[in-house]
This record gives sequence, C-alpha cells and structure tokens, in this order.
Amino acid sequence: MSLNRIFITFFGSGLSPIAPGTVGSLLALIIGLGLLQIIPMETFFMLTIVTTIIGIFEVNRYEKATDTHDDKSIVIDEVSGMWIAMIFAISVSYSMSFNYAYEVAVILSFISFRLFDIWKPSTIGVIDRRVKGGLGVMGDDILAGVAGGLLTDIILIGLDKIL
Repeated sequence: MSLNRIFITFFGSGLSPIAPGTVGSLLALIIGLGLLQIIPMETFFMLTIVTTIIGIFEVNRYEKATDTHDDKSIVIDEVSGMWIAMIFAISVSYSMSFNYAYEVAVILSFISFRLFDIWKPSTIGVIDRRVKGGLGVMGDDILAGVAGGLLTDIILIGLDKIL
C-alpha cells in the first residue's frame, strides 16, 4: 500500500467493509485523545491544520490517479472533521464546572460530528455536492467538524448551567 493510500485511508480504517467513515472517525477520536495526552491543545490544533491541508492535496492526487471522486475509503476528511469537533468541545470542557465535562465533550463531539457529516445540512451539503477534488472531499467534513463542535459547546454550556 502506498504512503498516499495509508494516509487518505487513515492507516487502512477507510477500508472497513462496514461504515468506513464511522470507523475512520472513531480511530481519529482514539488517536486524537492519545495525542492530547502527550502534546498540548495548541500543537494538536496545528497538527489538525497541517493534516487538513495535506489531505486536500493528497486527495487531489489520489482522485487524479484513479479518476474517482470521494471514494468511500477516503477517511482523512473524517479525521480532520473529527479533530476540529474535538478541539471545539474539549477546549470548552476545561471551563465547565460539572463532573465529567471532558468525557461528555469527547462523546458528544463524536456523535455531533457524525450527525452533521451524515446529514449534511445547508452549506455542508452544498460543498459535498458542488465542490470537486480534495477541497470538496475535505470541505464538507471541515464544516461538519465546526458545526459538531459548536453544537457540543452549546450542549456543554447548557449542561453546565443546569447541573
């Protein structure tokens, strides 16, 4: 397997025969949580930006080589989206006063990111349908990550007020 293929399938998680996007998102969550044990949030943020930019170029390269668009095995977009949702959620969880805010943030960021990634409302769906190449593949997940992270933040703030 080429380095490009390992990257865009996120270590082969996108090759799962069942729900490759969810499998890729779950692996991204697990690896992201592991990384946050050894690197600061600011470094994780920069890693997410770098992964997203490289993802756009590598998906472009793969699509040109295979004459395909948004192959289901490509999950580097889910990685970027999941990490973006995590950044929003975990950052806000640090200021919450209720017990298990961090854990709730992690779980909700996964659920809310997957919700927006699958549902593709509004601009997320427009990007998915109309933007081609790596930017199109990555763009809808970037916005799904932002939307999922913001939804998680709203829920966390609400929980903090009632708990």
